[in-house]
Amino acid sequence: MWRIIVACLSLLASGPSPAQEVIRLARIADIPDQYVGGEMLRAVYARLNIRLEFEDVPGKRALALSSAGAVDGEIQRIGSLSRDYPTLVQVTPAINYIEPAVFATKFRFDVAGWDSIRDYSIGIVRGVGSSEAGTRGMARVTATTGLDNMVRMLDADRFDVMVTDLFSGLAAVRKLNLQARIHPLSPPLERIHIYHYLHERHRDLVPKVGKAIAQMEASGELAALREALVKQVLNAP
Repeated sequence: MWRIIVACLSLLASGPSPAQEVIRLARIADIPDQYVGGEMLRAVYARLNIRLEFEDVPGKRALALSSAGAVDGEIQRIGSLSRDYPTLVQVTPAINYIEPAVFATKFRFDVAGWDSIRDYSIGIVRGVGSSEAGTRGMARVTATTGLDNMVRMLDADRFDVMVTDLFSGLAAVRKLNLQARIHPLSPPLERIHIYHYLHERHRDLVPKVGKAIAQMEASGELAALREALVKQVLNAP
């Protein structure tokens, strides 16, 4: 896991007070944008004197835990999540965004939306809603167990291209030292706003968290924090 020190989070270093509430969120393991989203939420919840803890699990397992109430919610997911998981309540406004992008080894072409990869064999990470939705109905899709595993499979030519958010893909390729072999194609497939979700038992907390997000968005704090976190991850040794 990336070790990131951000100045605006320094107030958290002193630790929680005894009366501080704790919220546990599912976090998809080894996905950089989930780490960034979690640290953004840590700053949001600090405004409410609530400490966050994370449960690092695969994507499908995360949804099973959060929708059943075994944890208190999800860091960030696509906007339609509540349709399939009605026990998870969306917090608005959006906490973050992702840009699903195509990565390849042998191929180079201009990306023109999801249909432009329909004829290729494609790797995605199981449980990542944006990738599952974007490739739904396509004939040759392989759902992998994790991002690092998918990058290695692309490097081994197990499929033609892989899809993940641009930032996470760049971080994973760099982590595995495969920059000379794997490259992103342009432009990204789309930009998707993603939302924090809480289990329905925390419905009374939803507007409070939403208000804190909105305040940090309006002040520019949220965008600055995201930029700092992304830069730190991409520059990590």
